[in-house]
Amino acid sequence: MQTIESYVPITQAKAKLLDIVRQLHDTDDTIAITKNGVPEAVMLSMKKFEGLLETIDILADPKMMKQLKGSAKDVKAGRLIDIEEAF
Repeated sequence: MQTIESYVPITQAKAKLLDIVRQLHDTDDTIAITKNGVPEAVMLSMKKFEGLLETIDILADPKMMKQLKGSAKDVKAGRLIDIEEAF
């Protein structure tokens, strides 16, 4: 499970927005923005956001989930082929 790497007060986030965006790009961290010490928003890199949307799409697709579950069963049962056989 992903975790929040740091918490930044909203006043600091406003003052250091460009630095925070650079940090997100360079580290792929997740940062919570706090107001009065309480997390109110989350900032994450575009790459991580797109990955999250892709994961949601997969989880919402019953056909894809059925295929993934079948693949997991095949792996557990040892029904595997090497890459040369696949191509």
